Amino acid sequence: MSDNNTKDSRPLRSARWFRKDDLPGFVHRSTLSAVGWSREDLMERPVVGILNTWSDINPCNLNLRTLAEEVRVGILEAGGIPFEAPMMSLSENIIKPSSFPFRNLLSMEAEESIRAYPFDAVVLLGGCDKTQPALLMGAASAGVPFIFLTSGPATPRSATGGNLANATGVWRLVDQLRAGELSEGDFAAFERSVMGTAGHCAEMGTASSMGVICEALGVSLPGSSLVPAADRRRNQIAREVGRRSVRMAIEGSPRPDEVLDARAFDNAITLLCAVGGSTNAIIHLLALAGRVGVPLTLDRFDEIARRVPLIANVQPAGEHLTERLMAAGGVPGLLKTLKPLLHQDARTVDGRTIGEIIEAAEVVDTDVIRALDNPVKSGETMVVVRGNLAPDGAVMKACAADPRLFRHRGPAVVFEDVQTIADQIDNPELGIDENSVLILRNAGPVGAAMPEWGMLPLPRHLMARGVRDMLRISDARMSGTAYGAAVLHVSPEAAIGGPLALVRNGDIIELDVPARRLELCVAPEELERRRQEWQPPASQHKRGYRNLYNRHIEQAHLGCDFDFLRGADEDTLPEGLFDGWVGGW
Repeated sequence: MSDNNTKDSRPLRSARWFRKDDLPGFVHRSTLSAVGWSREDLMERPVVGILNTWSDINPCNLNLRTLAEEVRVGILEAGGIPFEAPMMSLSENIIKPSSFPFRNLLSMEAEESIRAYPFDAVVLLGGCDKTQPALLMGAASAGVPFIFLTSGPATPRSATGGNLANATGVWRLVDQLRAGELSEGDFAAFERSVMGTAGHCAEMGTASSMGVICEALGVSLPGSSLVPAADRRRNQIAREVGRRSVRMAIEGSPRPDEVLDARAFDNAITLLCAVGGSTNAIIHLLALAGRVGVPLTLDRFDEIARRVPLIANVQPAGEHLTERLMAAGGVPGLLKTLKPLLHQDARTVDGRTIGEIIEAAEVVDTDVIRALDNPVKSGETMVVVRGNLAPDGAVMKACAADPRLFRHRGPAVVFEDVQTIADQIDNPELGIDENSVLILRNAGPVGAAMPEWGMLPLPRHLMARGVRDMLRISDARMSGTAYGAAVLHVSPEAAIGGPLALVRNGDIIELDVPARRLELCVAPEELERRRQEWQPPASQHKRGYRNLYNRHIEQAHLGCDFDFLRGADEDTLPEGLFDGWVGGW
């Protein structure tokens, strides 16, 4: 390799900082001498950034400090120079009002950090739900070769509750508590047992869904996503990630646009359907596709979902946790089973194509990874519905819902916000029965920054009678660990005047999943009259990031990215200004 160039004669980015005998080169090199790097190191070796979202208020990412050190070792072993950059950490269970609006903020931080620093490649370390897509979006926009490593699933304690001692079990046990079937003492015991180790949710919630999707997208090493956070094999993977990142830095390839093409997104959606993954991943994939210029739409999700069966027997749609899926063959085994449905020529950061990875894979447990003709459940795992209530679409995780509600017609019971639901859901004067359709509005991207409120609670009197599912419709999201007949992401949302804003108590709502139809059975003239009377809610955010968010956030069917972040960008620092400018001196 020449002094300034990669193997294919493209200059290293870091050469613009370090490999020039002028004043800026002197300043950049001498600045880092305090870190321990010599002039010769910086003039000769590629530089790899480690973007780390570790935080001790975020247990999902708690092991990333250790993994960053292993990545660092791998980079050094391969002859690179590692620099770690701390990123905002988004703790799904702690951060208020929701982690979702901060996905875009973290993506901006990641993009600008990559662009502003002398990184020839980057390693992305994330775990918790929104951390993963945020890092992907930022790195894709920056255009520098990157490789992603997730924190890995937690290992829940099983002393109480067996396989229920996890996030999906929380939802079921809360229902039992509200129905009077579980004592508060038993619930407190469950609380003490549910969080066993560092790592993200151990079922196919949003974090695990995004982790496996990264393998299908080709941005993670094969087999890396499901190794538990507490398993020492994850440290070995981290070291290999570091070594591989140096090769990517030297070669300048593959760049994000060489991996994240239409084939990669088709493969990711195929895997998402096969594992019964989180509906949140739909929004994240739409946003990521927007960053790299792939024209992905909700219709493509529905089209692929119609032909992909649920073959991963994991919670919440199946029986097992993700550690069993890893032992059964992991993502490579799933991809091998899905081979006829995949673009096998898609590139990956591993250096092999998806097809080449498949050839080396093996399925060792056919109960956990089912054959295509022996699915865990029949029918589609997710569906996209449209109609006059959701002109731009809404989504439903069909594999986690009661099929009897796939064709349903009932009267609406409307809630303006989640606090009203909490206060009123058990009020007998509302007249809610099992045929009612629970409506939550003003919970979309603008209305409430789209929190995970879509799994609306059921009235206690119905649960006492054994009712465990009802049709629920909202412009909110739902936790990937949740379940139930919830129609989510209704677009456009109520807060900007979408049809959901016009629904009134008693209006008949009709859902027909086989026909992909969601209708508000009210005459067009009446809807127009209501539209003329409707007033937008007053904005509660006059300053700061949330003000920026509300002014630029796109709707759910577009991925809820900022309108000014669509499309990837090259490193556009003006060469002359860059070379002549010395900051801090």
